[in-house]
Amino acid sequence: MTTRRIAGLCTLGVVLLGCAAFGVLRVRAQQQQQQQDWKNAQKLPGVDFTGLTPKQTSLVYKMLREQNCSCGCGMKMAQCRIEDPGCTYSKGLAGVIIDAVKHGKSENEALVAAADSKFTPKLLDPPVPIPVDGSPVMGPANAQITLVEFSDFQCPYCAKAIGQLDAVLKAYPGKVKLIFKQFPLSMHSQAATSAAAALAAHQQGKFWEMHNALFAHRDKLSKQTILEQAQAVGLDMKRFQADWDSPAMKAAVDRDQKDGDKIGVEATPTVFIDGQKYNGSLAMDVIKPVIEAELKKAQKRN
Repeated sequence: MTTRRIAGLCTLGVVLLGCAAFGVLRVRAQQQQQQQDWKNAQKLPGVDFTGLTPKQTSLVYKMLREQNCSCGCGMKMAQCRIEDPGCTYSKGLAGVIIDAVKHGKSENEALVAAADSKFTPKLLDPPVPIPVDGSPVMGPANAQITLVEFSDFQCPYCAKAIGQLDAVLKAYPGKVKLIFKQFPLSMHSQAATSAAAALAAHQQGKFWEMHNALFAHRDKLSKQTILEQAQAVGLDMKRFQADWDSPAMKAAVDRDQKDGDKIGVEATPTVFIDGQKYNGSLAMDVIKPVIEAELKKAQKRN
């Protein structure tokens, strides 16, 4: 009986391993097929080539396969249409390019039209007023440039942004300050309570210490973990718990969130540079020219 059972288990194991291997091969084949599709497909979801000559159609496909989508996905436009057909950016850009080519524009002219369209976000939007009274600040009050970040303590991209924004502050000591605004996303179950905890720590002058501790433990932000971090950063625990549980902290978080909603914040992190929504990467090589340009503007004003 034991021998049969072992033999049966061995057979089952072989079958399961075989199924798993087959599954891996199938996924790889699907990925290869998908990659092949966008490079060679003669039809793209939501893209209408009607009215183009064969030569124009060939030119449009060339551009869609070579140029990145503006949504930030890192994919080419043709690839984005196939792998993310709900993307309004790749669909819109394709439409602009087709219209330009249909009207006799050259490849460069069509690309310029796409770059100037609403489907290519500009690095800086027009400035908007952002209430910041009482918000946590890092940097001198008289800094020439003000960065306002709307952030979520459970967001992995916000965690990455810490180092990137720190690099900006270090690159421009005394010239740039950072203001933090709460924007907990509904998809993150502990984000709102973590935001309230950070503001409770702010009442004791230790927002940034708590900020760093919360992000360091963003994968396990239970109430117990937050209490442990509050203790670790040296907060008066009785006062902290009273502030954390108070309606005032919840109201402060809600206020920040409403401020973000009013000015078009939809995701985290969202950064504003002197009131202008920044739509680019926070990588230093991308944001540095923007900061430099804003510093020149500030120097002219002064």
